[in-house]
Order: sequence, then C-alpha cells, then structure tokens
Amino acid sequence: MTTHPSIEHHPDLAEMRTRFERVTSTPAAQTVEALALITGLYLAASPWIAGFSTLGPLAINNVIAGLAFCLCMGGLGSAYERTHAMAWTAVAIGAWTIVAPWAIAGEMDTTRSIVSNVITGAVALCLGLAMAAMAGRENRTT
Repeated sequence: MTTHPSIEHHPDLAEMRTRFERVTSTPAAQTVEALALITGLYLAASPWIAGFSTLGPLAINNVIAGLAFCLCMGGLGSAYERTHAMAWTAVAIGAWTIVAPWAIAGEMDTTRSIVSNVITGAVALCLGLAMAAMAGRENRTT
C-alpha cells in the first residue's frame, strides 16, 4: 500500500497561500472589505433607514441579504485563501438586491425601496467583483 503526502504540504498550495496573504494585506483589499461590511449593514438596516419597513417581504429580504453579504465579505480579509470563492456569492447577492424590489414587492414597491435597493445592490455587486478580482490582479503584477 502506497501512502500519498498530504495536500497541505504541496508547494503550490504554500505559494497560493502566500499570494493570497499578500493580496489581503494591501490597503485596497482592506478598503474593499470595510466598504463591503458597511454596505451589508446598510442593506440589512435599509428598510428602516429608507422608510419602507412596511413592505414586509422586501424588508425581510433586505435583512437576510445584508447579513449574508456581511458574512460573505467579512471573512475575506482574515482567510482569503479559503473564502475567496464567497466573493462570487457576494456578487450574486448584489445582483439579487437590484432586482428584489420588482421580484418580491410587486405592486407595493415604492420609489424609496427601488432607489435604495438599486444603489445598494450596485455598490455590493461592484465590491464583490473587486474582491473576486484581487487574486487575479496580484497574479498579473508579479
């Protein structure tokens, strides 16, 4: 019976971890993560801030989407090598936030809910794309 070494000791894995650590220690990555956390918190609180908390399903959606966005983007700075794929989930949450007023609220949507969700969703989508692109950008600069 042959034993195979653990993947943890593979030289490519060590190089990838080093590269991801360099990416997340940059001011740009830390700024993107901080803005993403603020965006997620705003999204969760937006029904009360923008004044459309009476739209029950949309308000609940925004709370859940905002917290999920915070969770997806929050771990990227400390463990990017294990969580960078979650940046794509954050992109999907941003896209969903843009279309949610029409998909959920239907005829009950208000201008405030639409404007808040479209702007917040666009910011979330851009931040998710920025974080997802961080590893590729590091690859091109070395």
